[in-house]
Amino acid sequence: MRTELASEPGDADRPNEDFASVGLPASGQGGSVVVLDGVTPPKGGTGCLHSVPWFTARLGGALTELTVSLPDAPLVDALSRAIARTSEAHAATCDLSHPRTPQATVVVARWTPATVEYLVLSDSALLLESPDGLVTPVLDDRLSLLPRSALATDALVDSTVRNQEGGFFTAAADPSVARRAVTGTVPRHEVRALTALTDGAGRWVERFEEGDWTDCFQLVRKEGPQALVDRVRALERGDTARTFLGRSKTHDDATVVYVEF
Repeated sequence: MRTELASEPGDADRPNEDFASVGLPASGQGGSVVVLDGVTPPKGGTGCLHSVPWFTARLGGALTELTVSLPDAPLVDALSRAIARTSEAHAATCDLSHPRTPQATVVVARWTPATVEYLVLSDSALLLESPDGLVTPVLDDRLSLLPRSALATDALVDSTVRNQEGGFFTAAADPSVARRAVTGTVPRHEVRALTALTDGAGRWVERFEEGDWTDCFQLVRKEGPQALVDRVRALERGDTARTFLGRSKTHDDATVVYVEF
C-alpha cells in the first residue's frame, strides 16, 4: 500500500485549519483516511474560546480513532460520535449554538478486504479510481448549487443557509448532521486508489479549470500530493486580476491525501 499526504496553510502567518490522517489498524486489515477543512470564521466572534485548529484536531483525532476502533460502526455513526465527543469537550465553556461555532467539512474513506466505505460532508472532495482508470468524484454539491444571492454576506449565510434545511451542512456541534452526509459503499476490488482533498487543493479543478477530476487524480498519482498544492499556489499567485478567484481569499489551506491499494 502506498500513502502520501501534503498539507499547507494558505498563510504562513496563520495556523493550518485543515486536518488529515491515515489510520491503519494493528490487525493489518483495512484502514481509513480522514480529511477535515476547518471553516474560517468572519471577524466578530464565534461564541467559542477555542480556535478552529483546536476543533479540527479534536474532531479529526476522534474520527480517526473511531473509524479504526469501531470497524463495524457505519461512518455516519462514527462521525456522530466524534462530533458529540468534541462538543462535550467545550460545551461548558462555549456557546455551541452560535452559527459560527467552530466547524469543518469532512471526508472519510474506510476500507476492508471486502469494501470501501465513504462519507463526504460539504465542499471537500473524494476521488475513487477503478482498476481500469475510471475516476469517480464523490461530492456534496449543496453549497455550490446555492444562488449567489444566498451567499451575498456572512450574516445572510449564517441566518438562512448554514446548517439549515435547503442550505448546506458542516460538522459543528450537532451530532445529527452526520445523517446529512453523502455516503456509500463499493466493493474493494472496484477501487484501485483514492484521493481526498480540501477545496483549497480542489481549486485546480473548481476555480482555475486546469482539468477535470480525472486529470486532477492523475496528477496526484503521477507527481504526488505536493505537486497539486504547488500548482494551485502558482495559479493563485498568477491570478493578479482575480479573474478566477473573484472575492475568494488569495490562498486557502490546501490538503491532499493519496492512497493506493
